Amino acid sequence: MQRTAILVDGAYFLARYRKVWGERDAGDARTVAKTLFGMALEHLKALDRPRESLYRIFFYDCPPLEKNFVRPVSGDTVDFGRSGAAAFRRELHDQLRRQRKMALRLGRLAERGEWKLKYQALQQLRDGGLRWDDVGDEHFEPEMRQTQVDMKIGIDIAALAYKRLVDQIVLVAGDADFIPAAKLARREGIDFILDPMWQGIAPDLHEHIDGLQSVCPRPF
Repeated sequence: MQRTAILVDGAYFLARYRKVWGERDAGDARTVAKTLFGMALEHLKALDRPRESLYRIFFYDCPPLEKNFVRPVSGDTVDFGRSGAAAFRRELHDQLRRQRKMALRLGRLAERGEWKLKYQALQQLRDGGLRWDDVGDEHFEPEMRQTQVDMKIGIDIAALAYKRLVDQIVLVAGDADFIPAAKLARREGIDFILDPMWQGIAPDLHEHIDGLQSVCPRPF
């Protein structure tokens, strides 16, 4: 039987969600979870496959930051575990666990306890729209990165391919970190499709996939 697995880079999906579904509340975890499931079904429809062919949806993300930080300018203490962003992430993960055919894969956030300038603030400083004397706490964000997520994606792709659990993989992502895993899957006969959610990709990525398919609304 034909089976399709859909793998979603959670951080990438959420970043694109705000641009693709601008009319929807990006802070409503239930709506985001339902939208994700609906996008998976749209992929099956575009591939002319029945719903029964969905093997599983894998969603890769990290738990929210649960630490106190001292703000870089004011010196105030902020508890990120009580922030709206942390509450949304916890609720989203709970909603995803309730979805049928959904597997939640969590890595972890690696942080150094330091702050960095937000990209927009750095651009404003370069352009002269912001002066150093006017830089405040709101222009900084904690320096952190996801770990284990790319590794988990690669391991799952390898397992799906080697165990012949599926004959097709759809990966929702936008960078080139997946290339080694995609090459492995294709060598095992897997039809490998990339969904960048209408984000442009590097031209040389086309040679490492079997198709490019975005099913969400195309942003203007």
